[in-house]
Amino acid sequence: MKLDLPVRTSKPRATGISNLVDPGYGLGQLEDVLSFTHPFVDIVKLGWGSAYLTANLKAKVDLLARFDIRTCPGGMMFEVAWWQGQVEPYVDFLQSHGIDLVEVSNGSLPVTEEDKHRMIEFFAARGFTVLAEVGSKDVTVDSPPETWVRLVKDDLAAGAWKVIVEGRADASAGVYRSDGTVKDDLIEALLGADIGEDNLIFEAPHKPQVAYFVNRVGPNVNIGNIPLEEALNVETLRLGLRGDTARRFFVNGGGAS
Repeated sequence: MKLDLPVRTSKPRATGISNLVDPGYGLGQLEDVLSFTHPFVDIVKLGWGSAYLTANLKAKVDLLARFDIRTCPGGMMFEVAWWQGQVEPYVDFLQSHGIDLVEVSNGSLPVTEEDKHRMIEFFAARGFTVLAEVGSKDVTVDSPPETWVRLVKDDLAAGAWKVIVEGRADASAGVYRSDGTVKDDLIEALLGADIGEDNLIFEAPHKPQVAYFVNRVGPNVNIGNIPLEEALNVETLRLGLRGDTARRFFVNGGGAS
């Protein structure tokens, strides 16, 4: 049987990226999960500051590389290192573990936009691929859409490869309201600006958020902040193999495209 499904990009991907979160798997658990999901996983983020506590970090990075997956510590690692004046040692830490993808953010600790841009340039100049992040994890912060657009453009201009659009692990902040619903006006502003959807990674921690972005953007939207164990689920949503997105491709869309 050969189903007519949406066309997906293949690895190594520049679009259609799935940036998933490792909550602290042991090597055996990680290998088991990746043995059947690795074709659908592009980046594994070591959640929060967990990279600092992972005793077998180099072995984990090597395992991910064996499955053609890049490792990236969470932005919390950068923010704490920056606040404690440990950026140069952080570079050494990353390089000693074979990590060349770094997240630069200011969603938890106050890092000025000027310092953030300087750090994006700093890491890029040292050969790192930089994921910048825009948006606050503080549920009380509600910046207007035009501010988000400006901040994304500034991060890309500073040398970021992609910009992560904050959604928090529980989908309660950033591009989401406290009840997990999407701020549609914000998403439309980002997609309508001359940014390019391929330059954005939308954090979508749960199925309703993933379905929203697949239905709105398409099967090759860049998605982030998903638990690693949900990799197969995310791919079924991308391909219309779940009811949440099937109509978009096979009824409303008039075909798998």
